[in-house]
Amino acid sequence: MDRDTMNYIVREQELIHNDLSTYLKRHEQKEMLRLLVAGSVDDGKSTLIGRLLYDSHLIYKDHLEAIQQDSKVFNTTEDEIDLSLLTDGLRAEREQGITIDVAYRYFSTEKKSFILCDAPGHEQYTRNMATGASHCEMALILVDAQNGVKAQTRRHSLIASIMGIRNIVVVVNKMDLVSYRESIFESIRQGYLAFANKLDIDSIHFIPISALTGENVVIPSTKMSWYMGGPLLNYLENVQPVNDRNLMDFRFPVQYVIRPNAFFRGYAGSIASGIIRKGDEVIVLPSRQKTRIKSIETFDGNLEEAFASTPVVLTMENEVDISRGMVLTKPNNVPVVGNVLEAMLVWMDNFPLQIGGEYLLKCNMQCMPVRIKSVRYKYNINELTRISSENLALNDIGRVELVLQRPLIYDSFRRNKAMGAFILIDRNSNATSGGGVILDQVAEKVQEKRYLSEEKSTVTTKQREELFGHKPATVWLTGLSGSGKSTIARLLEPTLLERGVHACVLDGDNLRHGLNSDLGFSPEDRSENIRRVAEIAKLMNDAGLVVIAAFISPYEKDREEASRIIGDRMIEVYVDADIQTCMQRDPKGLYAKFAAGKFKGLTGIDAPYEVPQNSALILSTDKESVEESLGKVLEMVLEMI
Repeated sequence: MDRDTMNYIVREQELIHNDLSTYLKRHEQKEMLRLLVAGSVDDGKSTLIGRLLYDSHLIYKDHLEAIQQDSKVFNTTEDEIDLSLLTDGLRAEREQGITIDVAYRYFSTEKKSFILCDAPGHEQYTRNMATGASHCEMALILVDAQNGVKAQTRRHSLIASIMGIRNIVVVVNKMDLVSYRESIFESIRQGYLAFANKLDIDSIHFIPISALTGENVVIPSTKMSWYMGGPLLNYLENVQPVNDRNLMDFRFPVQYVIRPNAFFRGYAGSIASGIIRKGDEVIVLPSRQKTRIKSIETFDGNLEEAFASTPVVLTMENEVDISRGMVLTKPNNVPVVGNVLEAMLVWMDNFPLQIGGEYLLKCNMQCMPVRIKSVRYKYNINELTRISSENLALNDIGRVELVLQRPLIYDSFRRNKAMGAFILIDRNSNATSGGGVILDQVAEKVQEKRYLSEEKSTVTTKQREELFGHKPATVWLTGLSGSGKSTIARLLEPTLLERGVHACVLDGDNLRHGLNSDLGFSPEDRSENIRRVAEIAKLMNDAGLVVIAAFISPYEKDREEASRIIGDRMIEVYVDADIQTCMQRDPKGLYAKFAAGKFKGLTGIDAPYEVPQNSALILSTDKESVEESLGKVLEMVLEMI
């Protein structure tokens, strides 16, 4: 044990003995980090937590003696102490050597307090992991150095992202079994990053350790001198995760109406988000009645103001109709009230989710019947790609459309975690069937579409094909600026017309001068640009035309969304050229303007381009002539139509 740790423990013990109230108050004021520990089976999650506690000397003596005895009984680590038994508390867990239930452990250092959530690694207990993730701010994703990134590693990373965790630490464990080789660590790092760019996270940090031997957990490793990042505990003590606490949007779901006598009526609950002050005007949803806050009462006395997560009783200046499930908010900042939503769902039931299935949806204090209108897609966990499906089986993750029997009061999960998360309950067994989050801004758009209907043309697709002599298609050319997309598109159009094919080019710059002139180049505007283009291409395909779309379209998720909109008529062609070739060509002068400092956010330089993984055709325009590239595209299009 180092001198600083010893001094800290001595000081804490003296403070406990002499002034317990000061000791407790000091810990209350420390910064708290809620940490999910997840990963695949046998990656060493429980052992890591045990090692953190053991090496930090934060285990009670009687508890330590108990697990030493259990280590002999269950014989999991021969003559050594089995630190995983600190968190694996169920008898079934100890007998099988696996984690089944979510285990929580609290410990504190001089700088910070921690709540560790040990999530099960087995696929069948994914539902438990999702539950734990919903309460955490950061995730430790363990990877076994011998086995690398597994499907369950990807699943846990995706669930952590869906549940709003924006900070991930990838802990490469069991480095002792691969002789502490840097090449193994670097290979796993690259493998994880290859799929992590599809996750909605803000930061990823990688740390190599051995939980069994303690290398780089609490004390810097002497066997991995090539790693300069310091031990895991030091990182956790100093990291500042993105704060998801919403203090902007006041939301107060009413849990109970308190009416002890004729002189008092209060409304109890916890503030989901935002700040409320005495005298503030509030509006009651869904009735939209207005009133003012008369008092903010707590067990410890009345407050002038209260913040998110504080349990309070609110009283009003005048009597209005307020009951359980209603939500109080500010008049100029109200959540959505609607009965059609789109959500990302983790399915937790042995019985698959089916389109048309009916459940109960619980969101805060609101509980109401809901029907599954559609399954947009589900994830292929191995590749994190979207696949079509009409149901969700146990542990599947997918996007669904829900129709509620009456309006729900909610925010999107990204804006407000407390008001955007829900569970689905089986109406017969009352078991939790799934957990989900409401997606950004989609629900409002879907709500408006309730009164729209799709009109079908009286001219059939077959009639158009017979008239034009070919089938419709969309050739989607994607690649860096200067790769040759527009050149190929301009040559392909007349070449097809010469062969009697009715073709038309959609060019990115042309559309941005008109239809998409309101869009910029932020990731959100780029996504909307591609969505609109895909909708146009679909309409032109419906009219029987072959569409040639030339767009940088840098994000994989946007290209996947375009494919979903257009359907199997779309052919993705990756126009590949290295960045040096593109900079030399620079047909629009973008690279020169960027070098001169005239703008930022140039794709391939300081903005990302996600290389397509499953394109129907790859054109290496830095190695082949324009004629060769054109010939390849032409041959593929003619075969398809």
